[in-house]
Amino acid sequence: MNPRLVAMTGPLKGTVFTLTESETSIGRESSNRLSISDIALSRRHCLLSREGEQFKIGDLESRNGTFVNSLPVKERILEHGDHIKLGDSVFLFLLHEGEVPVSATPVPLNEDELLTGLTVRLRREDALYLQSDKVLAGLPPDARTAHDLNALLKISTAINSVRGLDALQRQLLELIFEAVPAERGAILLASENEVELASVFSLDRRKGEAQAVPVSRTIATQVLRERVAILSNDVMENKAFDQAESLVLSQTRSLLAVPLVVFDKTLGLIYLATSDPVVWFDEDHLQLVTAIAGVAAVALENVRQVEWLESENQRLQAEINLNHNMIGESLRMREVYQFIAKVAPTDSTVLIRGESGTGKELAARAMHLNCSRAHGPFVAINCAALTETLLESELFGHEKGAFTGAIAQKKGKLEIAQGGTLFLDEVGEMTPLLQAKLLRVLQEHEFERVGGTRTIKTDIRLIAATNRDLEEAIKSGGFRQDLYYRLNVVSLNMPPLRERREDIPLLASFFAAKYGGKCKRQVRGISAEARACLLSYDWPGNVRELENAIERAVVLGSGDLILPDDLPEAVLETETPAGTSSAQYHEAIKQAKKQLILTAFEQAQGNYVETAKILGVHPNYLHRLIRNLNLKAALKK
Repeated sequence: MNPRLVAMTGPLKGTVFTLTESETSIGRESSNRLSISDIALSRRHCLLSREGEQFKIGDLESRNGTFVNSLPVKERILEHGDHIKLGDSVFLFLLHEGEVPVSATPVPLNEDELLTGLTVRLRREDALYLQSDKVLAGLPPDARTAHDLNALLKISTAINSVRGLDALQRQLLELIFEAVPAERGAILLASENEVELASVFSLDRRKGEAQAVPVSRTIATQVLRERVAILSNDVMENKAFDQAESLVLSQTRSLLAVPLVVFDKTLGLIYLATSDPVVWFDEDHLQLVTAIAGVAAVALENVRQVEWLESENQRLQAEINLNHNMIGESLRMREVYQFIAKVAPTDSTVLIRGESGTGKELAARAMHLNCSRAHGPFVAINCAALTETLLESELFGHEKGAFTGAIAQKKGKLEIAQGGTLFLDEVGEMTPLLQAKLLRVLQEHEFERVGGTRTIKTDIRLIAATNRDLEEAIKSGGFRQDLYYRLNVVSLNMPPLRERREDIPLLASFFAAKYGGKCKRQVRGISAEARACLLSYDWPGNVRELENAIERAVVLGSGDLILPDDLPEAVLETETPAGTSSAQYHEAIKQAKKQLILTAFEQAQGNYVETAKILGVHPNYLHRLIRNLNLKAALKK
């Protein structure tokens, strides 16, 4: 086991940090074991601790949170391959050997002018092996030509069977070394603007390993810009090298640079060098490497495109999964996770209870993703959003001509969800007629479309959700008792946000990052005062209300921190706990509101309706103010 962090982005990009201590603190202060100069980080941001063979990361109440695999965490056991995001830095956590991503080897780019009298330039259109008419006409039948054509055929065959950009570049340089007497080589790939370098892979022929190769920026730039191959055999004769220590130490005597061009786009260049005083590159080498570059460019571009598509696919998959993941590490949420882990693998019908906005659909999606039906569709329908007629048609489908406007046959959600999961949200709002039809589906596993006579068999898992008290609805006759028993095979209660306040900072950080990206705003965190307001508010709308509040704060805010001024007024009206710092402006407004209500209440002689009239507000709004400002006890005196 070799535990380490690999910096993928940020100020320490490319650095590998070995985790040898039992604890590793990370933050902006220099006293941290891993200090990162990034204003997005807190002074002491998080702590990595070792417990036997496991590593655990814990957030130290940082300003903008610690993210593992794009999810904010308070404390998490790390697994091999996890991505840790801290401010602008992303680290890859690795435990095992042999799986460190190959990083680009640094290439010293010096500004020396290396183009002298013994320099040869070759344009692509003048390359012999890239002109089919000359090849067909017949090249001089000598041993050198036969050797070059054989090498070109071997390389063309080999590189088209290699997957992975780093593996392809290594294979390509090794094959070039077999045909060209180069001691060192590098493949430099350009960025989208075809001028700046995006990645470099270099190889030392003698050692068979990556090693820095000094490259002239003048030559690299000219090759990229003019798409011309360059051969120079008098490198050490150039006095400009006296100031280029890396090139002097490497004793480079001959170099060759050839552009990689595909589909009229400069992909990069192949750079070869040798310091052997008796070995020189000649024009035949230049012709051969130019031909190799013509073949290799296509393979390199294809591999780059495949890797980009794979990474994009992974990103999209992660985004999809992220939208279906619940965020929270409180005891109540851990109980929910344990429940889902037990129930998900079964086919049992589940009834999810909870207030609006607590994440009932997210829990249903989690059950679907962790069951044997995960490959099938997840189909959701809100029973409260449609009238009885529309809901029946949406659920069961209809035949052509079943009713006015039914101009074609339509499959219902029960058919679309075949082999998967059907989620009925707000099932308590169903009318008695639809309740009876749903009961038959659960009992017989079959149904008919509206206006149809053919019985359709169904194979679905049903998950229902409600924010109503179904037991009370049964007593009042609003819900069928037999259907209730069919739905309530297993029941899950989603906790309201006020009962898991410790999850509020995690959720707020996640939503701030989410909407910061959507709005193209860099939000570095939530101020302590704003966080205190979020924690003290009761959130009657639960997670959905919190998400809306943070989205509003991101849209309306102007700084890189979310401040109390950016939050909705209802959140600011909440009484903050004793000992919690609060902005003077907002505290003064609260006290003024309190005094206004107390004065009006006294004038109205304790009548709530009259108090509301005096204040010019609706009685319901007055009750909300009294609750948020914690004035009930004061008004009773």
